[in-house]
Amino acid sequence: MTGMADTIVAQRAMLDKLYRRHVGQGQSYALVDFPDHANVGDSAIWLGETRMLRAITGRAPDYVSTWADFDEAAFRRASPDGVLFLHGGGNIGDIWAHHQTFREYILRTVRDRPVVQLPQSIHFRDIARIGSFAGLVADHPDLHLYVRDRQSLDLAARHLACTTDLAPDSAFALGPQIRNAPADCNVLMLMRTDAERRPQDRSVLTNVAGAVILDWLDDDALPDTGGDTTAQAYDRMAAARVERGLRLLSRGRSIVTDRLHAHILATLLGIPHVALDNDYGKISAYITCWTGDCDGVRTAASAEEVVAELGCVV
Repeated sequence: MTGMADTIVAQRAMLDKLYRRHVGQGQSYALVDFPDHANVGDSAIWLGETRMLRAITGRAPDYVSTWADFDEAAFRRASPDGVLFLHGGGNIGDIWAHHQTFREYILRTVRDRPVVQLPQSIHFRDIARIGSFAGLVADHPDLHLYVRDRQSLDLAARHLACTTDLAPDSAFALGPQIRNAPADCNVLMLMRTDAERRPQDRSVLTNVAGAVILDWLDDDALPDTGGDTTAQAYDRMAAARVERGLRLLSRGRSIVTDRLHAHILATLLGIPHVALDNDYGKISAYITCWTGDCDGVRTAASAEEVVAELGCVV
């Protein structure tokens, strides 16, 4: 087994190496598709991305945007020739359509510079829908795609004609974290309530003594940005969301989750946990690839297995 601290160091080092392929000290760049929603995981990725990019380049991005407010003319004025980074996550595919539509728009319109898709998972529930995306990928003159697991890597090898590499999730760039709240329950169960929840009977989880079950899709009050859409304002919003997620996870002496970033943040916090899967196997694919030998990380295929595994971590 590998200690959580060693796992964090190794994945941060890999991220540093891959980011340095594309930018160096003083170089300009843009980062788009800011996750302006309550899901903590996407904010953890964004914050890891911006911290890594600032550390390497010594500067903030020249341009940032959400998927909804991207302005091509403003982007080109702010960043005439910088690398364009696309925010990572788990939305290449047909589940979260607005992010995929935006990605395809970028590939059609930004063709005069390198475009780097930061680490993503790929999943098409209807594989026939990959065709139009594959055409845009093949036609782009300079696209580099990073994926977070071997399932995504294999899919990309079959369908996407671009340079593709395996990489850890950018949230590991945040490094080790400290509990920001006292533990007040034996088991904190942070469980999906969205479109990626795997249909299964979880009623047995409600009988676990000392357990609290919740999700992290409700925002607390965020910093008042006054309409500010600069990189600094986006970082403050992402940091507030990540702080909320860390506070929720810190409540548990141990954790059960079917969210990839609850697994990642629990690892950064050093909290033992059991991971269930989402509906298409994203969490198990990541753990198999990167964190499966990490001390304190257990996996389960069902709620009943979770109850059995809790004996390993409580």
